[in-house]
Amino acid sequence: MHTDRKTKNETLDYLQPIEIAEGVFWVGFADTNLGLRCNPYLIVDGDEAVLIDGGSRGDFSTVMMKILRTGVNPRMIKSLIYQHYDPDLCGNLPHLEAVINNKDLKIISHKENNIFIHFYSTASKKLCVEEMNFSYTFGNGRRLEFIMIPYAHCPGNFMTYDCKTKTLFSSDLFGSYDNIWELYLRDMDECFNCNPQDECHVRNRKCPIRGIISFHQRVMNSAASLRYALDQVETKEIALLAPQHGSLIDSPDVRKLISRHLKSLEHVGFDYYMHRKMQGKVK
Repeated sequence: MHTDRKTKNETLDYLQPIEIAEGVFWVGFADTNLGLRCNPYLIVDGDEAVLIDGGSRGDFSTVMMKILRTGVNPRMIKSLIYQHYDPDLCGNLPHLEAVINNKDLKIISHKENNIFIHFYSTASKKLCVEEMNFSYTFGNGRRLEFIMIPYAHCPGNFMTYDCKTKTLFSSDLFGSYDNIWELYLRDMDECFNCNPQDECHVRNRKCPIRGIISFHQRVMNSAASLRYALDQVETKEIALLAPQHGSLIDSPDVRKLISRHLKSLEHVGFDYYMHRKMQGKVK
């Protein structure tokens, strides 16, 4: 399994869109010098497409180029789904609207997010997931479900579950700060009996779980909201977990390992800041 995933990463061309599940494409930006990179996703079903967390202003040309290389005409994009309202997700929204050029384009998010998304665009109609019975259905019947994870890290944060491929787009949950990046998180057999630390004693490089833990300590609102979000993940049968930052996770065992470490965190968000302040690590 380790060899298969290693080969998969080494043969990927990050300049192209990458199909990660049936009709699901990663159209993100792969700058390996960044500590935080974003993962926009395109779902195509028949002559209809939706874009999830479309990306920052600076990434627009890369995202749109990859969308075009999937063979999708931008006018096929019927909806833009934003799982929260940060600029790394929403910054290129006006550019997307201009290229899609469809007066019937819909923006789908939570009402708490739409208040802020309004500042990126007033042109497209905004739909609230809570008024859509927390679901979206393509013309061919493919169904997406929206799962609330409030305050992980925004009040209106949610995840998107593709029922057809069992892919969970987890927003910031399972994201990571890590300069060493590949699209798929490599198999981590040696990590199951190890406590995460700054340097991996096996690979002699930064521990991948440490990057994930650090991200959640800084970005999530609280340990309680993080644990609630992780509990929601466990309600679904998941073939692939696709976070908005970091690497894809296609191993259930690795996902559960990371979830266990995250659930054990005591200091998250403001509590993490105060804990570090008491240790003299921040001013």
